[in-house]
Amino acid sequence: MDKLVIEGGKPLSGTIRIHGAKNAALPILAASLLSGGKVQLRNVPKLLDIDVMLRILNRLGCHTIHRGDTVVIDSSGADSCQVPEDLMKLMRSSIFLMGPLLAKFGEVCVYQPGGCAIGERKIDLHLEGLKALGAEIEENEEQIWCRAKKLVGAEIHLDFPSVGATENIMMAAVKAEGTTIITNAAREPEIGDLQNFLNSMGASIIGAGTDTIRIRGVKELSPCDYEIIPDRIVAGTVLLAAAATRGTVTLTNSNPSHLVSLLHVLRRAGVQIGACNDIINVSSLTRPKAVDRIVTSPYPAFPTDLQSQVMVLLSLAEGLSLMKETVFEGRFKHVDELVRMGADITVNHTSAFIRGVPRLYGATVEATDLRAGAALVIAGLAAHGTTVVEQVHHIDRGYDHIENLFQHLGANMHRQSPAMKQLDLA
Repeated sequence: MDKLVIEGGKPLSGTIRIHGAKNAALPILAASLLSGGKVQLRNVPKLLDIDVMLRILNRLGCHTIHRGDTVVIDSSGADSCQVPEDLMKLMRSSIFLMGPLLAKFGEVCVYQPGGCAIGERKIDLHLEGLKALGAEIEENEEQIWCRAKKLVGAEIHLDFPSVGATENIMMAAVKAEGTTIITNAAREPEIGDLQNFLNSMGASIIGAGTDTIRIRGVKELSPCDYEIIPDRIVAGTVLLAAAATRGTVTLTNSNPSHLVSLLHVLRRAGVQIGACNDIINVSSLTRPKAVDRIVTSPYPAFPTDLQSQVMVLLSLAEGLSLMKETVFEGRFKHVDELVRMGADITVNHTSAFIRGVPRLYGATVEATDLRAGAALVIAGLAAHGTTVVEQVHHIDRGYDHIENLFQHLGANMHRQSPAMKQLDLA
C-alpha cells in the first residue's frame, strides 16, 4: 500500500486551482445513462471513485474515455441493468445508478454498496422514493431488485434530507409520467449541479437548492456538454491546511457561496479570509483561536465532510473547542491518530472536546476513511518532524493526487509505494 511521507512545519503559500467536485461528478456520470448518446463532461477529477464509476458504466455496455479533466460517455450501447457486484462493493456512490437504470430499463439490480466505514448509511430512503414512483422492490441477503412497468410522478417526503435519495429520485422521476414533488429534499450544491445537468439534457426540474424540488417527467433526454462545479470539500481542505500551517494561499476555481459555514468558522478562529467571484484568499500568520461550538448537519450547516479537517485546526488553537457530530456516528476515528501526534482531544459519544496545544509532532498514522485521511495530511503539514500517512487509497477516493496539490503550495511531501521502497533498499 502507498504511503504519504510529510516533512511538516512549513507554511503553505501560493495559488492553487480546485478540481471538480467528486460528489457532483458521480451522480452526473450515472445520469449520463439517460441520454442514449454521447455526453461530454468537463472538470472531472481523476479519482479512484470516478474510475470505479467509469468501469461500472463500461460493464453496463457504455463506452467511456477519460482524458485530462474531460470524460466522454457514450451510453448508446448500454444493455445491462445489473450493477456488477465486485465493483459496487468498492464504492457506496454506485447506488446512484439505481434511479437512472430503473428509468432507462424499467428494472435494476444492485448489491449492498461499499465505501468508507464512517457509520450506518441505510438506503431505505432511496428504496421508499423509488417505490413511491411505482417500483416494486425485492430484496434478499445480497441483491436488491427494483422493477416498474411504468414510473408515475408522486409527492415524496423524505424523513431526512438525504443527498443520495434526493438524487436517485430525481434521476428516476425525469422520465416518469406526470410531476414528482420531493419535500424535505437535500439542499447541497451538488443537487443543484445534477439539476442543471439533467435540464441541459432536456429535463424539466426546478427547486434544487431549496427543500422542495419539482420534476415534470419528459419522454426523452438528449446528449449535452457540461462542466462540473468545483469541489467545495477539497477547497475547504486546502483552506484549513493553509490556516493550520499559518500560511497564505489563494484558491481559484472555487465557489465561496458553497463554503459559507466554513468561512464563518475560520473567521471566528481569527483566520483572514477574502472572497470574490471564484477566488478565495486565506491568511493565518498567528495561532488560531478556539471556536466554542461547531455542529455538523446537512447543508447549509457545517458539513460532516470537513469535521475531521477542522478538528486539526482546533487542536492547534488557543483554548477549548467543542465539535458535535450529528450525521455519522463513526466519524471520530481520526481522533486516536491525532492524539498520537500530540493533540488533546476527548470524545464523549457524539461530541469531541478539543483543548488546543502549541504544536503537533510527526508520527506514523493510518487513514481510516477519506476525510480522516485528509485531516491527517493537514496534521502532518502542520506538525514538527516527519509524518507517515498509511492507507492512502482512502484519500485517493476524493483527492486528485493530494501530494501534488500540496507540493504546488510548497509542502515537503511525497508518495512512497512498495515498489519505490524496494528500489531504495536495492
